[in-house]
Parts: sequence; C-alpha cells; structure tokens
Amino acid sequence: MADIISRDGTWSFDGDTVRIVPGGKVHPVRQELGEFAVPLHAVAGVSFEPDRKGGRLRLRLRTGACPVLRAADGRLKDAADPYQLVVEKDRTGVAEYLVDEIRNALLIEQVPDGPVDRFLLPGPSVPVSGGGGDGTASFDGETVRLTWNWKAEESKTAGGAVTLPLPEVTGVRWMPAIGLENGSLRFDRGGSVSASPAKFDPYSLDLWGLSKREYTAVLVAAAVLVRMPAPVGPALTLEAAPATGPAPSADDHDVLLRRLRELGELHGAGILTDDEFAAAKQAVLKRL
Repeated sequence: MADIISRDGTWSFDGDTVRIVPGGKVHPVRQELGEFAVPLHAVAGVSFEPDRKGGRLRLRLRTGACPVLRAADGRLKDAADPYQLVVEKDRTGVAEYLVDEIRNALLIEQVPDGPVDRFLLPGPSVPVSGGGGDGTASFDGETVRLTWNWKAEESKTAGGAVTLPLPEVTGVRWMPAIGLENGSLRFDRGGSVSASPAKFDPYSLDLWGLSKREYTAVLVAAAVLVRMPAPVGPALTLEAAPATGPAPSADDHDVLLRRLRELGELHGAGILTDDEFAAAKQAVLKRL
C-alpha cells in the first residue's frame, strides 16, 4: 500500500486501485464528486511535477475511461481536476514513491495507454445537481430536470421547469464560461442540435462563470453521459467485472507463458525487484 496525505486530499494505491479522496477546502467539482476509486486498467500514466512549494501529482487516464473528463473535454481548470493533487514540500518524497509504485504496476500488468471504447469509471453518483447562471440542472438517473431562477429569461420562466426523460436525450454538451463568453449546459433531443443562444433555449442552462459552483454542471453532464444508451456506452467498472472466468484457451496459455518470459527479462534487467517479480509471477501462474 502506498499513500500520500496532503491538505489538498489523499491518494492511496493498493496495487489494483488508486483511491482518491478530496481535501476539505477544494474546488466544488472535486468536493461534489467526493471519494472514488480508479481501477489500474483505466490509468494511462502518472507523474509528479516538482516546484519550489512542493509539486503536483497528475494521474493521466486512458481516453474515454472517465465520464467526467469526457464531459469536460479538456476544459476543466487545474483546481477542478480530480486527477491532480497539490503536494506540500515535505511530502515530495512520498509523491515520488507513489508514482514509482503506480508505474511499476502498469508495467507489470502491461496496461495499454491507448483509448477505450467504454467507460471504466461509474461517474458521479445520482441524484446529482449543478449549475448556476439562470438555473439549476438535476438528474436522478432517469430524468433530467431544469429549474429556473429569477435571472432567467421570461421565455424560460413562462414555461416553468423542464423535465426530460433520459430516453429522449440524444446528447449533452458542457462548456464553461471563458473570458466574456458565457458557458452552457445543453441537452439535445431527437438527434437535433439547437442553434438558439443558451439563455433562450429551454433545454439549456446559461452559465455566466460568476461562481466556481457553476462548474458542477459538468457533473450532471457526466452522470447523463454514462447512463445514455449506445453509442456513448454504458457505465462499467473493473470491480464489476467477474473476478474469475473459464479456463484459458490454448491461445491464452501461450500469452501467459509469453508474459512469464517478459517478466523474467524485466527482472533480469533490474527493472523489477525480487519481490515485484515474485508477486507478478505468482499472479500469472494462478491464471495458467
């Protein structure tokens, strides 16, 4: 077990899973997302970036593995990114050790760093709500509900709250406010994409960027994405996969033998320690 505890949060790694717990005073997105686990097979890499105050841990996930990252599409600020951890100066050694442990596990398990075709994390738990600007979006796992506040346009408030069953949702798009441009949370229906400004569209929130809490709209988008039917793909976690399966085929047997040879080469080259080699070899032998 390797772990690091900082004011920004706690990361721990048990060889199979990275568990992430946010600190007490963090960005609302991380706060609302709460504690969650990242299976090793969803990880593409990890790094520690030192600076004069300590540094920052970054966990890089395989493209498509996390519904929050997919909904954000690269638009999350560092402070809102749940896969970053600010590390104090006296904890840099622990951070580097954690990086080494995760990298060794990725090497031993030969986890590819390429994209995946389904979510490997379950995303935000439901019910979930978020937003700001001219209203709030909520999702209970079956229905999206948009409610308006006094700042919304009359065209929205006149129609009252909007209820949208999940089967009617064909797309969801989140964009944060950038500079003087408002952001939005938009829900598409029937395959059509609205061209109306978000402030007039009854199926969109208009996000002004005046509060960090408006960023929580991305969690609603992620929760909807992970539960939409194909082609977005269902939620699937490695923990939910069967722990055991049928006996390996002849092809599988050859793959496992090849893995043993590769582990031996890594051990002989000094990349794996005796303990790491023994543990990895035992894991492969159990599958033969």
